[in-house]
Amino acid sequence: MLTSKQHQLLVFIQERLEENGISPSFDEMKDALGLKSKSGVHRLINALEERGFIKRMANRARALEVLKTPDNAKADKKPENVISGNFGPSSSATSSSNDEFMELPLHGKIAAGTPIEALENNDSFISVPSAMAASGKCYALEISGDSMIEMGILDGDTVVIESCNSARNGEVVVALVDREEATLKTIQHEGRFVNLVPANRDYSTQKLEADRVQVQGRLVGLLRQYH
Repeated sequence: MLTSKQHQLLVFIQERLEENGISPSFDEMKDALGLKSKSGVHRLINALEERGFIKRMANRARALEVLKTPDNAKADKKPENVISGNFGPSSSATSSSNDEFMELPLHGKIAAGTPIEALENNDSFISVPSAMAASGKCYALEISGDSMIEMGILDGDTVVIESCNSARNGEVVVALVDREEATLKTIQHEGRFVNLVPANRDYSTQKLEADRVQVQGRLVGLLRQYH
Protein backbone atom coordinates (compact mmCIF):
# COMPACT_ATOMS: atom_id res chain seq x y z
CA MET A 1 0.00 0.00 0.00
CA LEU A 2 1.15 3.51 -0.82
CA THR A 3 0.48 6.83 0.84
CA SER A 4 -1.55 9.30 -1.20
CA LYS A 5 1.56 11.32 -2.09
CA GLN A 6 3.50 8.22 -3.14
CA HIS A 7 0.60 7.09 -5.32
CA GLN A 8 0.23 10.57 -6.81
CA LEU A 9 3.91 10.69 -7.69
CA LEU A 10 3.86 7.20 -9.21
CA VAL A 11 0.91 8.19 -11.43
CA PHE A 12 2.68 11.39 -12.49
CA ILE A 13 5.90 9.55 -13.41
CA GLN A 14 3.98 6.91 -15.38
CA GLU A 15 2.00 9.55 -17.28
CA ARG A 16 5.15 11.46 -18.26
CA LEU A 17 6.91 8.28 -19.39
CA GLU A 18 3.92 7.34 -21.54
CA GLU A 19 3.75 10.85 -22.94
CA ASN A 20 7.33 11.35 -24.09
CA GLY A 21 9.45 8.50 -22.69
CA ILE A 22 11.33 10.87 -20.35
CA SER A 23 11.12 10.92 -16.59
CA PRO A 24 10.03 14.24 -15.06
CA SER A 25 12.64 16.34 -13.28
CA PHE A 26 12.64 16.70 -9.51
CA ASP A 27 11.47 20.30 -9.93
CA GLU A 28 8.56 19.12 -12.07
CA MET A 29 7.66 16.44 -9.52
CA LYS A 30 7.87 18.96 -6.69
CA ASP A 31 5.52 21.36 -8.49
CA ALA A 32 3.10 18.60 -9.53
CA LEU A 33 2.71 17.41 -5.93
CA GLY A 34 2.63 20.89 -4.41
CA LEU A 35 5.71 20.28 -2.26
CA LYS A 36 7.88 23.10 -0.94
CA SER A 37 11.18 21.31 -1.30
CA LYS A 38 12.87 18.74 -3.53
CA SER A 39 13.88 16.85 -0.37
CA GLY A 40 10.26 15.72 -0.12
CA VAL A 41 10.50 14.33 -3.66
CA HIS A 42 13.71 12.47 -2.79
CA ARG A 43 11.99 10.85 0.16
CA LEU A 44 9.00 9.76 -1.95
CA ILE A 45 11.27 8.40 -4.70
CA ASN A 46 13.24 6.41 -2.13
CA ALA A 47 10.01 4.98 -0.69
CA LEU A 48 8.73 3.94 -4.12
CA GLU A 49 12.07 2.35 -4.99
CA GLU A 50 12.25 0.46 -1.68
CA ARG A 51 8.74 -0.91 -2.26
CA GLY A 52 9.63 -2.08 -5.74
CA PHE A 53 7.41 0.29 -7.75
CA ILE A 54 10.20 2.13 -9.56
CA LYS A 55 13.84 1.63 -10.41
CA ARG A 56 16.56 4.20 -11.01
CA MET A 57 18.48 3.44 -14.16
CA ALA A 58 22.23 3.59 -13.58
CA ASN A 59 24.42 6.14 -15.36
CA ARG A 60 21.46 8.05 -16.75
CA ALA A 61 20.27 11.35 -15.33
CA ARG A 62 16.55 11.66 -14.60
CA ALA A 63 16.04 8.03 -15.64
CA LEU A 64 13.30 6.17 -13.79
CA GLU A 65 11.61 2.93 -14.77
CA VAL A 66 8.16 2.03 -13.47
CA LEU A 67 8.16 -1.63 -12.40
CA LYS A 68 4.58 -1.72 -11.12
CA THR A 69 1.93 0.40 -12.76
CA PRO A 70 -0.20 2.83 -10.71
CA ASP A 71 -3.26 0.71 -11.52
CA ASN A 72 -1.78 -2.03 -9.35
CA ALA A 73 -0.83 0.33 -6.53
CA LYS A 74 -3.47 1.30 -4.04
CA ALA A 75 -3.15 4.39 -1.90
CA ASP A 76 -3.10 3.63 1.79
CA LYS A 77 -5.51 5.90 3.61
CA LYS A 78 -4.27 5.06 7.11
CA PRO A 79 -0.61 4.13 7.61
CA GLU A 80 0.33 1.69 10.34
CA ASN A 81 2.71 4.13 11.97
CA VAL A 82 0.03 6.70 12.87
CA ILE A 83 -1.04 6.98 16.48
CA SER A 84 -3.77 9.49 17.32
CA GLY A 85 -5.31 10.50 20.57
CA ASN A 86 -6.03 13.26 23.09
CA PHE A 87 -2.97 15.24 24.20
CA GLY A 88 -4.37 17.85 26.58
CA PRO A 89 -7.89 19.18 27.16
CA SER A 90 -8.49 20.79 23.79
CA SER A 91 -6.74 18.42 21.40
CA SER A 92 -8.80 16.72 18.72
CA ALA A 93 -6.22 14.67 16.81
CA THR A 94 -8.04 11.92 14.94
CA SER A 95 -7.44 9.50 12.11
CA SER A 96 -9.98 7.75 9.92
CA SER A 97 -10.03 5.51 6.91
CA ASN A 98 -11.01 8.51 4.76
CA ASP A 99 -7.98 10.65 5.68
CA GLU A 100 -5.95 12.20 2.91
CA PHE A 101 -2.33 13.05 3.53
CA MET A 102 -0.39 16.29 3.61
CA GLU A 103 3.26 17.21 3.87
CA LEU A 104 4.49 18.96 7.02
CA PRO A 105 7.93 20.47 7.59
CA LEU A 106 10.08 18.36 9.89
CA HIS A 107 12.04 20.81 12.05
CA GLY A 108 14.61 18.54 13.67
CA LYS A 109 14.67 17.12 17.20
CA ILE A 110 13.10 18.32 20.42
CA ALA A 111 13.92 17.07 23.90
CA ALA A 112 11.43 15.23 26.01
CA GLY A 113 13.99 15.40 28.81
CA THR A 114 16.79 17.91 29.22
CA PRO A 115 16.02 20.85 26.91
CA ILE A 116 18.00 20.97 23.68
CA GLU A 117 18.03 23.33 20.71
CA ALA A 118 15.03 22.62 18.47
CA LEU A 119 13.02 24.01 15.56
CA GLU A 120 15.93 23.68 13.16
CA ASN A 121 14.94 24.32 9.57
CA ASN A 122 16.51 21.27 7.95
CA ASP A 123 14.31 21.41 4.86
CA SER A 124 12.73 17.98 5.41
CA PHE A 125 9.09 16.98 5.16
CA ILE A 126 6.88 14.18 6.45
CA SER A 127 3.45 12.90 5.36
CA VAL A 128 0.67 12.93 7.97
CA PRO A 129 -3.12 12.48 7.74
CA SER A 130 -4.70 15.82 6.88
CA ALA A 131 -7.18 15.49 9.74
CA MET A 132 -4.32 15.37 12.22
CA ALA A 133 -3.18 18.83 11.12
CA ALA A 134 -6.57 20.30 10.25
CA SER A 135 -6.72 22.68 13.21
CA GLY A 136 -4.15 25.15 11.95
CA LYS A 137 -0.58 25.67 10.77
CA CYS A 138 1.43 22.66 11.89
CA TYR A 139 4.94 21.25 11.82
CA ALA A 140 6.61 18.05 13.00
CA LEU A 141 9.44 17.33 15.44
CA GLU A 142 11.36 14.19 16.35
CA ILE A 143 11.37 13.30 20.05
CA SER A 144 14.71 12.92 21.82
CA GLY A 145 14.50 11.71 25.41
CA ASP A 146 12.14 9.84 27.72
CA SER A 147 10.56 12.38 30.07
CA MET A 148 7.09 11.98 28.48
CA ILE A 149 6.98 8.18 28.29
CA GLU A 150 4.08 7.87 30.74
CA MET A 151 1.94 9.69 28.16
CA GLY A 152 3.09 7.25 25.47
CA ILE A 153 5.53 9.72 23.89
CA LEU A 154 8.73 7.76 23.30
CA ASP A 155 12.26 8.52 22.20
CA GLY A 156 12.36 8.49 18.39
CA ASP A 157 8.65 9.26 17.93
CA THR A 158 7.54 12.07 15.64
CA VAL A 159 5.06 14.57 17.06
CA VAL A 160 2.74 16.88 15.13
CA ILE A 161 2.63 20.39 16.61
CA GLU A 162 0.04 23.10 15.95
CA SER A 163 1.72 26.52 15.95
CA CYS A 164 0.41 28.79 18.72
CA ASN A 165 1.77 31.24 21.28
CA SER A 166 -0.46 30.39 24.24
CA ALA A 167 -1.84 27.26 25.86
CA ARG A 168 -4.24 26.19 28.59
CA ASN A 169 -3.37 24.22 31.68
CA GLY A 170 -2.86 20.56 30.92
CA GLU A 171 -1.89 20.93 27.27
CA VAL A 172 1.36 19.38 26.02
CA VAL A 173 3.38 22.17 24.43
CA VAL A 174 6.65 23.06 22.79
CA ALA A 175 8.12 25.48 25.31
CA LEU A 176 11.09 27.68 24.46
CA VAL A 177 13.02 28.52 27.64
CA ASP A 178 15.09 31.72 27.78
CA ARG A 179 14.76 31.96 23.97
CA GLU A 180 17.48 29.32 23.64
CA GLU A 181 16.28 25.80 24.46
CA ALA A 182 13.06 24.02 23.61
CA THR A 183 11.37 21.11 25.33
CA LEU A 184 8.11 19.19 25.14
CA LYS A 185 6.18 19.20 28.42
CA THR A 186 2.71 19.60 29.92
CA ILE A 187 2.14 23.24 30.88
CA GLN A 188 0.62 24.46 34.13
CA HIS A 189 0.18 28.17 34.88
CA GLU A 190 0.72 29.25 38.49
CA GLY A 191 0.43 33.00 38.95
CA ARG A 192 3.57 34.62 37.61
CA PHE A 193 5.19 31.21 37.17
CA VAL A 194 4.90 28.44 34.60
CA ASN A 195 5.41 24.79 35.47
CA LEU A 196 6.73 22.46 32.76
CA VAL A 197 5.61 19.04 33.91
CA PRO A 198 7.21 15.79 32.67
CA ALA A 199 5.39 12.47 32.34
CA ASN A 200 8.13 10.38 33.91
CA ARG A 201 8.42 9.99 37.68
CA ASP A 202 12.20 10.09 37.38
CA TYR A 203 12.08 13.74 36.22
CA SER A 204 11.25 16.87 38.20
CA THR A 205 8.89 19.66 37.22
CA GLN A 206 10.58 22.87 36.07
CA LYS A 207 9.11 25.97 37.74
CA LEU A 208 10.07 29.09 35.80
CA GLU A 209 9.08 32.74 35.71
CA ALA A 210 6.43 33.14 33.03
CA ASP A 211 8.48 35.65 31.06
CA ARG A 212 11.19 33.02 30.59
CA VAL A 213 8.87 30.61 28.77
CA GLN A 214 7.53 31.09 25.25
CA VAL A 215 4.92 28.66 23.93
CA GLN A 216 5.65 27.74 20.30
CA GLY A 217 2.97 25.13 19.71
CA ARG A 218 0.79 22.42 21.21
CA LEU A 219 0.78 18.69 20.58
CA VAL A 220 -2.01 17.43 18.30
CA GLY A 221 -0.70 14.11 17.01
CA LEU A 222 1.98 11.46 17.17
CA LEU A 223 3.53 9.08 14.64
CA ARG A 224 5.64 6.03 15.36
CA GLN A 225 7.64 3.84 12.98
CA TYR A 226 7.83 0.16 13.90
CA HIS A 227 10.95 -1.64 12.71
